[in-house]
Amino acid sequence: MISTRDGRTFCARFVILGPGPLSNPKIPDFEGRDTFEGHSFHSNAWDHDYDLAGKRVAVIGSGASAAQIIPAIAPEVGELHVFQRTPHWVLPRRDRKFSRLERALLKNRRVYGALRSAIYLGLETRVIGFKYFPRLLDLVAKRQALAHIARQIPDPEIRRKVTPDYTIGCKRVIVSSTLYPALCRPNVKLHDSSDGIDEIVPAGIITTGGDKVELDAIVYATGYDATDGATTFTVTGHDSTPITDLWAEFPRAYLGTTMPGFPNLFLMLGPNTGIGHTSALFIMESQLRYALDCIQRTRRNNRHAIEPSVEAEDRYTEWVHRAMERTVWKSGGCSSWYQNSSSGKVIAMYPGFSFSYRFRAGRFRSEDHIFT
Repeated sequence: MISTRDGRTFCARFVILGPGPLSNPKIPDFEGRDTFEGHSFHSNAWDHDYDLAGKRVAVIGSGASAAQIIPAIAPEVGELHVFQRTPHWVLPRRDRKFSRLERALLKNRRVYGALRSAIYLGLETRVIGFKYFPRLLDLVAKRQALAHIARQIPDPEIRRKVTPDYTIGCKRVIVSSTLYPALCRPNVKLHDSSDGIDEIVPAGIITTGGDKVELDAIVYATGYDATDGATTFTVTGHDSTPITDLWAEFPRAYLGTTMPGFPNLFLMLGPNTGIGHTSALFIMESQLRYALDCIQRTRRNNRHAIEPSVEAEDRYTEWVHRAMERTVWKSGGCSSWYQNSSSGKVIAMYPGFSFSYRFRAGRFRSEDHIFT
């Protein structure tokens, strides 16, 4: 049964949850945050009615959202203060327009299919660096990232601030050819951890160095609660057991999709289904195939419900985190949103090739499931 906020209820035999792992905005509890008298909002809820032109603006955060926001607003604001806690590795965006000849060739199905396959397989090779041979990341990706910094940032102090000290790939790698030029604009100031936020006051921000930054607006590009909870609403299973009980230590699920004690419930992009090297749609399609297989088997067998056994979920979760120990996300020397805050386990990512996940999800194991 599903209950909505307006008091309605819906009954369904099977439920597929797709709340999205990057849907629950998170703002750190900065001292004095609520005292700020200017305008403020999270990047997830952009205030399009507020005109930033000529304003003194702070962007708090330096991840993927900030990398899109900073170049977009830097030319129009009066002052832009970027507060970076930890720098991210940035690679250039190598977009290009297909030529007329290439577009003509791609009208052929075989050529189009071959190109898609080549792109997919090329992206899959990144897993070799993420999991099996991190040294490869230094030899290839890190060199490209350092060259990108040298090419786009003439100021040695800004170069120092944006250069990470951890293995590339440990945090989400940003792809942008516009971020660094924006940080070099005369109206933009980059604050790093040595000059970060001490407190927020009515007129702006007091830095750890004691400087007062007067502001008209603050944009929080501080990310999402992606690894500490599943949804912003309550989910209960057998005997009204909340999902928070199952996930008391850390979020977990069989194939990142089903959970013991929660029959006929399927979670899209659940724990350890994130993919850092290719499209998440490939994983979602694999999950949906598994969900449809479960539903069809339940109906064909004239059963009411299906769920994984506790033992099967335990085996799968133990394998995931055993495999994760070898990855750059676990051993790359950084703290990232990929990790669960209480356990330190990497919850966001899948520790392998996307085709290996599709194989696992497509190979239904009857012994791992309970029909009732």
